[in-house]
Amino acid sequence: MKGTGVKMSKNMLDINNLSVSFLMYGQGLEQKELTVISDLSVSVKEGEILAIAGSSGSGKSLLAHAILGILPNNSRVNGELLYCGKELTRKKQEQLRGKEIALVPQSVEYLDPLMQVGRQVIGVDGSKEKQKAVFKKYGLEDSVKKMYPFQLSGGMARRVLVSTAVISNAKLIIADEPTPGLSKEIAQTTMGHFRALADEGRGVILITHDLDLALAYADRIAVFYSGTTVEVAAAKDFNTGVEALRHPYTKALWRAMPQNGFQPIEGSQPYAGELPKGCLFAPRCPQRTKACEERPSMRPLRGGEVCCIHAT
Repeated sequence: MKGTGVKMSKNMLDINNLSVSFLMYGQGLEQKELTVISDLSVSVKEGEILAIAGSSGSGKSLLAHAILGILPNNSRVNGELLYCGKELTRKKQEQLRGKEIALVPQSVEYLDPLMQVGRQVIGVDGSKEKQKAVFKKYGLEDSVKKMYPFQLSGGMARRVLVSTAVISNAKLIIADEPTPGLSKEIAQTTMGHFRALADEGRGVILITHDLDLALAYADRIAVFYSGTTVEVAAAKDFNTGVEALRHPYTKALWRAMPQNGFQPIEGSQPYAGELPKGCLFAPRCPQRTKACEERPSMRPLRGGEVCCIHAT
């Protein structure tokens, strides 16, 4: 099922001007602060899949950890996080984590290798009845509950991981790279599970490198670059073509897709400690001008949002 564009529904999660930094030690035990996410803004609506795309190091998984409140102790988080219109404080994160806000992790390695998967799916707040029902929903035989993680096939492992997130009736589900290494059929089935959850009224954040697969199921795409959002667009804009997109980096991602010619661009995403002044994409951008030395802000444009002064 393809995304149908932006839905008229309430925001479940609002992230405004989020910054995440880490206190690091340099030479001679000198402390320095390394900012890895800066001025990042995005929202998630009820009943939608928001796919987050971008290259490695763009801040996708760190955003998930910031929402859940599971960043390491040397991290500092600034900005505004709102869940259902209310501030998502650390105390609130602890209360909601694993209940109303759930994570579907990247791989079966996140499961306890010494515990049967049925017990892990039940967790703290589940029950045998709920576990049985959710296994039935995702086509898992009752006997799977007695298996250990190493006994699961790739497809079974994905369904178990989804089960751990939905058994608590979570309203917001964060799926962090749920399809790498899967066959096309199993990946599509996994994505179908997330689409069904969104259609039930839940919000789904899909962190992915597989933009092509995400376009078939997501409603909107948020494009990250160097720890910030550069564009938020309806999935249909990507399917329409490059002229419907707004940011030069988003257009470069579109052109890099196999069906669009697999055209790479020169350069690489800058390291978090060596970010350029102004627009972070400017050193690689063919449209850069002197004005790009100032950091642009997100603005609405043609039904989406973009962080570029030259976008029209």
